Amino acid sequence: MKKQILLIIGLLIGFASFAQLFPTKNYLQNYFQWPVGTAPGIVANFGELRPNHYHMGLDCRTESRVNLPVLAAADGYVSKINIDPTGFGRALYISHPNGMTTLYAHLNEFNPEIENYIEEQQYKLKQWKVQIEVPANVLKVEKGEFIARSGNTGGSQGPHLHFEVRDTKSDKVLNPLLMGFPIEDNIAPVILKLAVYDRRYSTYEQTPKIYVLKKINGVYQPLGGKIKVNTDKVSFAISAFDKYTGSTNQNGIYRAILFNNDKAITGFEMDSISYDETRFLNAHIDFKTRNNGGPFLQYLSPLPGYQNGIYKTAKGENGIITLNDENVHDIKIEVADAQNNLSVLKFDLVKESVSEKKNTSGLVFEPNTINIFENDKVSFYMKDSAIYDYFHFKYREAPNALGTAYYLQDDDVPVQQYYPIKIKGNFNIEDTGKIEMKMISHGRTKFKKAVYKNGWYESSFRDFGMCQLILDKTPPVVTPLWGFRDGVDASRMNSIAFSAIDNTEEIVDFTGLLDGQWLLFSNDKGRTFTYKFDKYCPPGEHSLELIVKDLVGNETRKLYRFRR
Repeated sequence: MKKQILLIIGLLIGFASFAQLFPTKNYLQNYFQWPVGTAPGIVANFGELRPNHYHMGLDCRTESRVNLPVLAAADGYVSKINIDPTGFGRALYISHPNGMTTLYAHLNEFNPEIENYIEEQQYKLKQWKVQIEVPANVLKVEKGEFIARSGNTGGSQGPHLHFEVRDTKSDKVLNPLLMGFPIEDNIAPVILKLAVYDRRYSTYEQTPKIYVLKKINGVYQPLGGKIKVNTDKVSFAISAFDKYTGSTNQNGIYRAILFNNDKAITGFEMDSISYDETRFLNAHIDFKTRNNGGPFLQYLSPLPGYQNGIYKTAKGENGIITLNDENVHDIKIEVADAQNNLSVLKFDLVKESVSEKKNTSGLVFEPNTINIFENDKVSFYMKDSAIYDYFHFKYREAPNALGTAYYLQDDDVPVQQYYPIKIKGNFNIEDTGKIEMKMISHGRTKFKKAVYKNGWYESSFRDFGMCQLILDKTPPVVTPLWGFRDGVDASRMNSIAFSAIDNTEEIVDFTGLLDGQWLLFSNDKGRTFTYKFDKYCPPGEHSLELIVKDLVGNETRKLYRFRR
């Protein structure tokens, strides 16, 4: 009985502490049913940390298989259909009478009614990649109705169903685990590491001190128990994960709150995030540490350029602890999951001294203001919401086989928004439409068409890195696959496919014309272009013309004749 009372008191204290910053959620419970026709289970939860974005829903288990039945979570109507080679792949949106919309992504075939509808729209628009708004009275569904088969389409890395719940009016994505879905969770989050920052400096221009934690009598503590600093401005980040009963997956945490001498001063909560905000993950984590192969470290206080989003700070606070004396500060960090299983990290913080601040010089980029760089070769400007913390901008030039490469900062500093870059170029006037701008950042190469004006070529990116102009006159290479060739008898084939490869890896248009009429080629994951034989290709002799274009309009045409 005594243990039960202590447990209840502990829970009440936990609830009271987070209520100081975050209001209680009042979502309808058990309105939605589980959306997959199999035992409920997830491999990823809402708010998990991914490259450049939060995971915005639940990844529902499909037993590592495809083609399991996907079911409407509640009564409503299909309001949008999305088909894309990346991202959600084949996806359905269902709007419900309660003011919410559910999303079902990475699907294979839709049910026959939906499949017929979207195919008609694709042929009408002459596009495979589409996002169709569906009128409310066209595709009505009932709770539990079969709507599609699960798959692995789009950006999926393995069979599963990505499922979201959104506020229909605001399009904010809500945390489904706050709505009574049958996912058992009696396990509190695990806190692995604590990172300490000297906030006299930019987070991009320091390496935090990392403390390994141990759990003593149910409370996490840094080794030694006390943290001494040589600064009067401190902030923290944590590395943590959550687990669910019966699962070994390491999922994301829901909430973390920082207390200074028992006062809740700042924290974050994973709920109600729009896709316009999801890239702010790069301001929520120690981007530099992660970019260099380190762990995800989640800041407990917002960076100065973080706008709205998941953070709350107490009135009069900015999330940074100011140490005006040598008194010991009682620091507590509470970490919870969506079921309010709670873990606590405690330690003493004391200012030992204040070290002399390092002298730095050079061009400073600051958040919440427009930042500009220009010389006689390169220029760009960034909007006031493009960066999250200040830094000293670095620039250099280096020749290579293609000309001059321009290094803009380095990729340890993230960028929130696209920004226009201009590079001076000296190409023949007849080649101005064939120039691309290349950006190498985070180990990836991206290409954009560069627009010419008065000797300058302009394009836009949202990364820092190595930037360069290239001349591209090479058309794509198109190759038939799966035994298809000119003159073939395709009577026993179910489908035909082609690879289309460009030297810049950017195919912007793939058009197939069967006897002069547009044909529906799919391109899931951007790998191959595939046509499944259907009513649009009756028995007989046929001609198939392919027209393939790259980023700057270089074109390849192929003509094949075949029999069905």
